Amino acid sequence: MLLDTLQRPLGNLRLSVTDRCNLRCQYCMPEADYVWLPRQDILHFEEIDRIVDAFVALGVERVRLTGGEPLLRRDLPILVERLARKTGIRDLAMTTNGVLLAPVAADLARAGLHRITVSLDTLHRDRFVRLARFDELARVRAGIDRAAAIFPGLKIDTVVIRGVNDDEIVTMLEFARERGAEVRFIEYMDVGGATHWSLDQVVSRGEILDRLSAHFGPIVRVDEGSTAPADRFCLADGTVFGVIASTTAPFCRTCDRSRLTADGMYYLCLYATRGLDLRAPLRSGADTAALADIVARAWQARDDRGAEARLALRERAPLISLNSLKRDPHLEMHTRGG
Repeated sequence: MLLDTLQRPLGNLRLSVTDRCNLRCQYCMPEADYVWLPRQDILHFEEIDRIVDAFVALGVERVRLTGGEPLLRRDLPILVERLARKTGIRDLAMTTNGVLLAPVAADLARAGLHRITVSLDTLHRDRFVRLARFDELARVRAGIDRAAAIFPGLKIDTVVIRGVNDDEIVTMLEFARERGAEVRFIEYMDVGGATHWSLDQVVSRGEILDRLSAHFGPIVRVDEGSTAPADRFCLADGTVFGVIASTTAPFCRTCDRSRLTADGMYYLCLYATRGLDLRAPLRSGADTAALADIVARAWQARDDRGAEARLALRERAPLISLNSLKRDPHLEMHTRGG
């Protein structure tokens, strides 16, 4: 088992397949214009396959496909099929905004995808348009309904923002329950720099639980001993939901995940401002062992605790300035997979 300086194992890879997205959610991509990764730098499926082999050789067992919006990547089921053949990967998942999901959900399942998470922050059409700038709620709901019938345990991620959608906490849980899905409420995080995040917009885990218990009655915590980011809870009727408290109660000390961008930059933390270029050695002919050695040395030196460091600040200004974001697209959350 490969451990970092805080004895955290390398077990989970978030793999971005594109930096493009077909929505412009205010907490992720609120700007009108973005600097995109050069197309010639985007990894081919064969290159992704080789890099994943290096991570699997080091003990990675969980791989999540992300973006941008991963379903914008042409022929994605082909990549899923390649990754699903790897016996070392026991959990192959994908996070999507759901807009393009309904027509390809069955293809993804046939290709070997194990799990899907859909991001959905509101059930109101007008509010969806304000949040995401596109009138796509109907297609997202269709994608959820289609995927829920194919992927048991479908998850729905909801970023809770005070004054924006925090009045939908109860209805979102009910929406997920009706479809056999598990909703995960996410505290609004201060990543990137274009989101205009402020602490007073954060609805904490404690407040989320208080609102749900006031409506549904007693809530019991589900103890799993997992490194997953969500704390899971159960209602009296057996409904399970999660809360990801990255802002007020970071899980840095147990974080086993790292990120690879669509152009092969490797980041050890969502808050990291510097990455490690794996594309250059890959395209220079490095084999699996050589790539694994580069990753291993980086992980063994890892001491990142980005969310904890942000929590300790007296004043939390934007993580990255807008000027810096325009110069380096790798610094934005949508590029490194959220």
